[in-house]
Amino acid sequence: MGAQRLVQGQREELLRALCSGGSAEGLESVVDLLLAWDVLLWEDQQGLSVPGRAVCAGARGLLDLACAKGETACALLLAALSQALRRDRPRLVRRLRGGVAAALRALLESGSFTVYDCDEVQLLLYTPAQQARRLLDLVQSKGESAALVLVQHIQQTVDSPTAPDQEELPAECLLYQKKLRSSLSAQSQFLSTYGGTGNLSLDDIYTEGLLEVAQGSGEAQQPLGLEDILGLVGTLNEEADTVLVSGEAGSGKSTLLQRLHLLWAPLLLARPGQDLLFQFVLDHPHTVLFTFDGVDEFRLAFSDERRHCSPAEPAPVATLLFNLLQGSLMSGARKVATSRPEAVTPPLRRYLRKEVSLRGFSAEGIDCFVRKHHSDPGMAARVLGSLRSNTALFSLCHIPVFCWIVSQCSGELLGYGSGSPRTITDVYLMVLQHFLQRWSSGHLRVGSGWVQGNVGTAMHLGQLALGGLESSRYTFSGAKLQRCGVTEEDICAGFLIHSKDLSSPDSKHYEFLHVTMQCFFAALFIVLNNDMDCSTILNLFQARRRLNSVLARVCLGPCLSASCLPEGVQEGGVEEAERLNLQLTATFVSGLLSRRHRDLLLQACPGPTLEMKYRQVVRALSQGMGKHFRSIPRPVQGEKKSMHAMPEFVWLIKCIYEIQESCIAKNAVAKLKVEHLKLTYCSIGPVECTALAYVLQHLTSCVGLQLDYNSVGDVGVEQLLPCLDICHSIYLRHNNISDEGISKLIEKGIRCENLKKIALFNNKLTDACTQQFADLLKKRHNFLSLRLGNNYITAVGAEQLAEGLRCNRSLKYLGLWGNKVKDQGAEALAQALQGSTSLVWLSLVDNGIGSSGAHALAGLIESSDMLEELWLSKNCITREGVEYLLQALQKNTSVKAVWLRGNELSPEDIEEVSQRESRLTF
Repeated sequence: MGAQRLVQGQREELLRALCSGGSAEGLESVVDLLLAWDVLLWEDQQGLSVPGRAVCAGARGLLDLACAKGETACALLLAALSQALRRDRPRLVRRLRGGVAAALRALLESGSFTVYDCDEVQLLLYTPAQQARRLLDLVQSKGESAALVLVQHIQQTVDSPTAPDQEELPAECLLYQKKLRSSLSAQSQFLSTYGGTGNLSLDDIYTEGLLEVAQGSGEAQQPLGLEDILGLVGTLNEEADTVLVSGEAGSGKSTLLQRLHLLWAPLLLARPGQDLLFQFVLDHPHTVLFTFDGVDEFRLAFSDERRHCSPAEPAPVATLLFNLLQGSLMSGARKVATSRPEAVTPPLRRYLRKEVSLRGFSAEGIDCFVRKHHSDPGMAARVLGSLRSNTALFSLCHIPVFCWIVSQCSGELLGYGSGSPRTITDVYLMVLQHFLQRWSSGHLRVGSGWVQGNVGTAMHLGQLALGGLESSRYTFSGAKLQRCGVTEEDICAGFLIHSKDLSSPDSKHYEFLHVTMQCFFAALFIVLNNDMDCSTILNLFQARRRLNSVLARVCLGPCLSASCLPEGVQEGGVEEAERLNLQLTATFVSGLLSRRHRDLLLQACPGPTLEMKYRQVVRALSQGMGKHFRSIPRPVQGEKKSMHAMPEFVWLIKCIYEIQESCIAKNAVAKLKVEHLKLTYCSIGPVECTALAYVLQHLTSCVGLQLDYNSVGDVGVEQLLPCLDICHSIYLRHNNISDEGISKLIEKGIRCENLKKIALFNNKLTDACTQQFADLLKKRHNFLSLRLGNNYITAVGAEQLAEGLRCNRSLKYLGLWGNKVKDQGAEALAQALQGSTSLVWLSLVDNGIGSSGAHALAGLIESSDMLEELWLSKNCITREGVEYLLQALQKNTSVKAVWLRGNELSPEDIEEVSQRESRLTF
């Protein structure tokens, strides 16, 4: 049935779904989506949202408007309704739990479900909530008609005065739930992550970050929403309860949890205080969601040795935490924890249900956040214009905390002119200036000595910050501040905010605005302290996973008084989170000691001291890079020399970028002699791409740059362009790259004679980019390999590629695995490649190709003298198509293998044709 007929025939059910029992929320969500998809105009929206108009009248108007606009508009209306339904998934699970059987009967009677579908939902091993979730997943897969039946059933059940409650809650639970709902809403209403700088409504400012299933899960790359965090997508261990949200410092993990609390407030139960409530929670664990923010900053290493299974027996906090995450306590309750990815240890990963990666903002997210942050559209436009003119700064804004800083310091940003910030250190110096000038009522101006006038505050806060980092402390008591010399005036500068400490609720505690701000002040203290030991910087750059107390004695001892030394520093030392924080501190030290900032820091520190520390940083970076190069193993005979860089290598590159001196970058890679530089699974984002390009462009010989399984994105691709000239190949598999990023890559790649290979498997490429690849093939007659597998290329894109292939006589490898070129596309490619004197390998696996496409490819086999392998697995080729291939192979002895596994052949057919031709591989 067509979409328009479905809308007309199911009008009553659609009205029920859109009206949502009298609430305008459902209708408004659908209208918002249709506006974003250009189905509705703003004039249409105004006509549907007349103040005082009944919701049902607006819903009827929307249905009439969609039908008037035609089939496509109706199809998109149904898609928008389905997406809005998915957003309400937590509420729907709650409504369906306990009523799954009735919903299944409705779906079965309507013909939307089969008996087998019902049996699949009602497996005995599923809890009621799991049955409800499975039901929603199946409905989603069945399409709009099944969704309408389910919506109608839910609406009738809710509206019926005789409908029994799905789950009776004790009065105490209802009372506590009401209090909890109010409390969570109040706590989550304003953005708290960067508190102390004004009240920003979370609803007004929150911007979605890029969420995706963590790499290594086997899932295809796809965007995720908040509802998917606790959904089925990406599940690795169905027996586990804990979902990990991982992301780099500043990527928005805490704000995401805050948003989750605000959205889920009506559904949560936690922290039982009465016996009856406590028992109810134990009996109904599926009603509970625990959230743990920043487990990487927990001071004890995760251990599964101390088992604790009794919820009524007291235990140390660490034991309770570990056993909750393991599932020994409150099995069945969901737990969401956040952490930086490198800090998650293997013992904890064993107990994860799944891991979701938070990748920060996309380019659209940066635009959205800045516009939300500035109520004045003119100011927002000016800030965005300044960002877009500075690609390095724009890439930094991919990290939400930097985007917030830039938005907060818009006045300073627009006043920089040609000296606009480029590095992380530049950005934090800008925020330092912003806060200090605001504190002093704007009397200070750029270049007027604002550093010299505030050295005391910087040193007091830096002393506190460095001591806290080394001792794994991120909250500080008033007594701790006093011992480090922090005064009330220092607090008023705005870098410290009040923090809750449940262990001593009656006393004031403080924390830095963000852990990155703590690292910055620690670095500032190291750079400005005249009494710093000469080995401090070298020890800072040599911090490894297992730091010992030497760091405390050498780095902190000369700087801190006895009262400020870290307490409880143990031999064998700091956790992964502390290593990462110290690395970030070292990155800031590198940037601060850059000669670009020498004049600024001379206001507070003697020139000879700064120069000495600068040389120490340069020496430490040189030694660190040399160590990596010496570790490169000799290549196996017949293989090319390659270096698989570790994350620490990326950190050193970022430190070199912070210094912003080309001679240092050139010297850093002068001794790197490899043909392939592998940086897979290294958490490479746009910021890292900027640093890599800055350094790698100074290589003395061409290199293959392998960046598979990272988070490069379109912004990162643009940052890599300066080093494209030195790359003979670039691999960007699984990097969330779209046509926009590829457009810039190809535009530069056409002019790079050294670039001969591109691999872009598993990204977001469509037919919109294939014309540019065709231009590349037409203009570059030494290009060897193009791999575009697992994207969204159809027959249209294949025909455009064919135009370029007709003019190219150099391409050896063409990979289009996992697209949808189908027969029409296969025919176009085969015709373009007939008579090719270069093509050796062609992959069209999983492309919906049938026998007519196989017929065309048989013609390619007959005409090609160079082709060795043709991959056609997982298509729709029948026995007829195989016969065409068999006939072609009889005329071509150079082809070594044609792969046909997973096509439409019977076991008998496979056995017969295998005996006739051994080169057909099943």
